[in-house]
Amino acid sequence: MKRVFILLALLISTTAFGQMDKTYAERLGFPKGEKVLIFHVDDCGMSYSSNQGAYKSMEQGVATSCSIMMPCPWAASFIHYLQKNNPKADAGLHLTLTSEWNDYRWPALSGFQQVPGLSDGDGCLYHSVEQVIKNASPDEVEREIRAQVERAKRLGWAPSHIDSHMGTLFAYPPFLERYVKVGIEMGIPVMFPGGNNKMMIESMNLPLIKKMKAEGTWKEGTKLEAKRYGLTDLFGEASKMGEKLWNAGLPVLDDLHTFSGDWKPAGNPTAKEWGKYKAQQWIETIKNMNPGVAMMIVHSSDITEEFKFVSGSGGSRLADMNSMMDPDLRAYIEKEGIILTTFRELLERRKKVK
Repeated sequence: MKRVFILLALLISTTAFGQMDKTYAERLGFPKGEKVLIFHVDDCGMSYSSNQGAYKSMEQGVATSCSIMMPCPWAASFIHYLQKNNPKADAGLHLTLTSEWNDYRWPALSGFQQVPGLSDGDGCLYHSVEQVIKNASPDEVEREIRAQVERAKRLGWAPSHIDSHMGTLFAYPPFLERYVKVGIEMGIPVMFPGGNNKMMIESMNLPLIKKMKAEGTWKEGTKLEAKRYGLTDLFGEASKMGEKLWNAGLPVLDDLHTFSGDWKPAGNPTAKEWGKYKAQQWIETIKNMNPGVAMMIVHSSDITEEFKFVSGSGGSRLADMNSMMDPDLRAYIEKEGIILTTFRELLERRKKVK
C-alpha cells in the first residue's frame, strides 16, 4: 500500500499542486484559509476489536468518520450498532478487494465463481494489491464494488462515501475509473485527493524521491513499474479527476494523510506512550498542512486477546485509538479553531453550490 501512495503522491504533484485559485474547502463554503479535517477510522467490520476502536474513536474522541469492510465478518454487527446508537453516523464503505492476513480471511461478496479473477486458491480475495492487478478484470472489480454497496443497502445503511482498502482502486487506472463511475452513478461521495496534496506528498517522503531523481539514483525499476501499472498517465491528470467528481456534484478533498501507522516512538513504548506520541504527531501534521479540507486516516482498534491471531499490527492500532481520545489533541483542535467535518456535511454543502 505504501508504494501505491508514494507513486500517487509523486504523480499527483506534477499537476495538482497550486493549480486552483480556491481550495475545495472554499468552494464548499468554508471560510478562506481554514483547515477542515475528517479524522477517518478505516477497517470497521474487520473484527470485533476494530469495531470497538471505531466506536470509542468517534464517541469519545475526535474521529468524525469511518468506513466499513463489507466482506468481513463483523460488518453487519457494526451497522446494527450504528442503527441503534448513531443512525446519522458518517460511515462509508471501505471497498475491499484484498484479504491480506495469513489465516484470517474473507471472500468476495460476489462469490468466487462470479469473480474468479479476484479469488485465490482459498476462494478468498488475494493477499496483495499486485495480485489483484495481475489477475482481476475491471468488470470483476466493478461487480464486486456494486455487491459491497448492495450488501450495505440490504442492511439498511446508506453509505456516506466510498474509499479503497489498501489503496487497491488507486493502483491501476481502469480500477479507479470504475470506482469513480459507481460513485457518480449512485451519487455517493468518492474519496479522492484532487487539491494541493501538500500533506500527502510530504508524508510520502517525496523530497527524498526528488533528490534521488536529481542525483540519478532513482531506481529504474520503480519507473518501469509505474509505467507497467499505467500510473503516469492517470495521475498526471489528477486535478482533472478532481474536477470530474466536482462537476458530477460530488465533494473533493484537498489533501490526504495515510500513514499514521508508521508512527512509533523509540524503544518499547507502553500503549499510553504510543498513543500520546501519535497525538503529538497529529498536532505537528495539522500545524504544517495547507488550508483546505483533508482526510486523516487511522486504524483504531481496542485490542482484545484474539486480535494477535489476526494481525501483528495491534500495538499501532491501539495507539491510533488512544490518539483519537487524547485530550491534548482535542485541546489543540479547539484552540486553533480547526474545523472537523464529515462526508455527509461535504455532500450537503456541495449540493448548495451552483
